[in-house]
Amino acid sequence: MNISVIVPLLNEAESLPELCAWIERVMNENHFSYEVVMVDDGSTDDSWKIIEELQTKNPAVKGIRFRRNYGKSAALNVGFEACQGDVVITMDADLQDSPDEIPDLYRMITEEGYDLVSGWKQKRYDSKLAKNIPSKFFNWTTRKMSGIYLHDFNCGLKAYRKEVVKSIEVYGEMHRYIPVIAKWAGFNKIGEKVVHHQKRKYGVTKFGWDRFVNGFLDLLTISFVSKFGKKPMHFFGLWGTVSFLIGFVITIWLIVEKLINIHRNAINFRQVTEQPLFYIALLAMVFGLMLFLAGFLGELIARSSSDRNKYQIATRVGFDN
Repeated sequence: MNISVIVPLLNEAESLPELCAWIERVMNENHFSYEVVMVDDGSTDDSWKIIEELQTKNPAVKGIRFRRNYGKSAALNVGFEACQGDVVITMDADLQDSPDEIPDLYRMITEEGYDLVSGWKQKRYDSKLAKNIPSKFFNWTTRKMSGIYLHDFNCGLKAYRKEVVKSIEVYGEMHRYIPVIAKWAGFNKIGEKVVHHQKRKYGVTKFGWDRFVNGFLDLLTISFVSKFGKKPMHFFGLWGTVSFLIGFVITIWLIVEKLINIHRNAINFRQVTEQPLFYIALLAMVFGLMLFLAGFLGELIARSSSDRNKYQIATRVGFDN
């Protein structure tokens, strides 16, 4: 199979028939073998009913329905597990991403050898205050922290080699950082393509201001986990040891100073516990010990399997099994 198109969605019943017809037209014109995997992230409208109707008309349409809303990252992760195409395309269901971009994205993966190609909405039709300005700051921060120089990390329209999506794990709010996750997994050929961005035709956006706060915290998580996730002791143990040694050295110095003063019969010397440095040293030693123990416990936890990407799936349509 040439292409898998993964469409995460939440309450997008109005746009689904038009989106599927558009994808079908593009695929037929370019003679691609394909599947469209729609992941219903707990919709409360008629989205799932529409997906079932579309599947009866076009066997290439497949659907996965969550029992409740888990978020876009969960929908993408489940879609990645289910897809079979050699090239995987992700796009939003709101018709703001154009399926006409699929042939060029496919060519960049298959002919130019990219592992991942991210769309760049160079001209956006979103609110400048609510989306454009915050997105520019978000992308600038991500570029500086990750070393990946993309203009639009959060664009839903992306293309991947199959090997990439089968090798990475997406959870929480980390769908914004899939290029970063892919890079840390060893897929370094990451490209970018200017894509056409359209005004939302139906419904309203499902994302609020909290996505920027959550996104920043997830970026810190990815940066830390990618470097120290397998060896947490390398981080916690190092800084724990440094903190403990600083506290220990200060304590020894205070004790030696007291012994010298006693030996000299100094009259007005202060007790060790009366000096602020004593409490700083004590705090540094306790903090260092806590960091060391955190590293040790993290090392044990890292050896255990994770269940963070298990979701309750209500039903599926279009799949053989």
